Amino acid sequence: MAWYLIVLPLLAAGVAFAIPSPMWRVRILATTAILHLVGLLAALGGWGMLPAGAWLGLDALGGWVLLVISVLFLVCALYAPAYLALRPDRDGRIFTGSLLSFLGLASLLAQSQHPGLTWVAIETTTLATAPLIYFNHNRHSLEATWKYLLIGSVGIALALLGTLFFAYAASMGGVEEPLLYGRLMHESALLSRPWLRAGFVLTLVGYGTKMGLAPMHTWKPDAYGETPGIVGALLAGGVTSCAFLALLRLYAVVSAAGEAQFANELLVGFGLLSMAWAMVFMVRQLDFKRLLAYSSVEHMGILVLGIGIGGNAAKFALYHLAANALVKSVLFLSAGNIHRSYASKQLPYVTGAIRRTPVSGWLFLLGFLAITGTPPFAPFISEFNIAYSALTTGHVWVGTAFLVLLGAIFLGMSDTVVKVIFGTPSAQRVRTPYKDTFATTAPMIAALTLALVMGLWLPRPLQDMLNGAATMVGGPAEREQAPRAVAGGRP
Repeated sequence: MAWYLIVLPLLAAGVAFAIPSPMWRVRILATTAILHLVGLLAALGGWGMLPAGAWLGLDALGGWVLLVISVLFLVCALYAPAYLALRPDRDGRIFTGSLLSFLGLASLLAQSQHPGLTWVAIETTTLATAPLIYFNHNRHSLEATWKYLLIGSVGIALALLGTLFFAYAASMGGVEEPLLYGRLMHESALLSRPWLRAGFVLTLVGYGTKMGLAPMHTWKPDAYGETPGIVGALLAGGVTSCAFLALLRLYAVVSAAGEAQFANELLVGFGLLSMAWAMVFMVRQLDFKRLLAYSSVEHMGILVLGIGIGGNAAKFALYHLAANALVKSVLFLSAGNIHRSYASKQLPYVTGAIRRTPVSGWLFLLGFLAITGTPPFAPFISEFNIAYSALTTGHVWVGTAFLVLLGAIFLGMSDTVVKVIFGTPSAQRVRTPYKDTFATTAPMIAALTLALVMGLWLPRPLQDMLNGAATMVGGPAEREQAPRAVAGGRP
């Protein structure tokens, strides 16, 4: 167990909350993010089979998800000092403390090998991130926070009920406690099928609410629209990844019990529904931060769709988790800069961003191209392979619908993005003092570069970890993956 990955951020959160110096708080935030990533890479050097009876430990699946979160957190932590310097009216004590608490709790969740402990970790990440949504302290952010808490609480309650159903299915089969994931999978043949199915449906709806799958996504447009860009990035790539991991752990149990087809049909249905729902609300969307919220709904749909198709698509769903997190950080942070420059996020008032904030404008445009699957960025690799897997494994109508929805979403998003980026800024619009600086743009450039490199090449250790994680959730066996992994250095 890499306990220090849990303890370090939580201790840092306490220190950041206690000290009065804003300068030291942001230093603690950035230093902890760097140490967490370095410590995680060191821990991942020895990932493998966990000892029997371990409640905590890093396996390939948890390690992959935590690596995504840790890299995303580092990008946000490097952006935070410049952002907080622009907001001297807000006390960064709760902000930095909440950010660091989230990192510690996400580390707990990634290492959890017990469904009950996973549920506790998910619930506490909700509590840790709620103050971040209320950071602006206005009526809209208060409403967004309440929606996040209320809808998230309903979802998390359903997930708890579903987890109890899993436990009852094990009890009916005579499986002894503690009900660790490994034991549930090993003795899955004994689990009661009706209770297992009911449990999966409830956890899919519950954790799907936290992910923001349609139609349980209704907290997302307000939360993403009213929070600072840095919080939006963390919600879209971090909090949703936590919920996805919790769902995957139980999906692996259901698959081991021989109910994969039942679960896959549900995942494919929710995946396509989320993409279609997002497409409808993207068309003629006037609020460009809400546009990103619906883009997040779309990409959560892509994740569960890939898992539902299975095989190589499942592996590229996990790859897409990382690609989406990196590009979403670019989009949310650049959108935050543009919002700050115009003091508005509504389309009639925001045009010509590439003239007023050139670096942020270009990054927003490149982020849009990347997230909509333009080569050679990483999302193109994952979306192409998910579509290819669907069309070549008997899921022709699913693959066709997937491609049609991707095309429609590209057109829907492009209408708003082009108007935000190009055109002539209104002379009547009040111009704020904000200008792009190295500190407010360099973390985004680094994230976009990573998304580009990841689309061209993935180091062998990361390929091995991705393959190992995919095998745990219905991906192809290692021997089937080897030839494709070598070609071009891509996964």
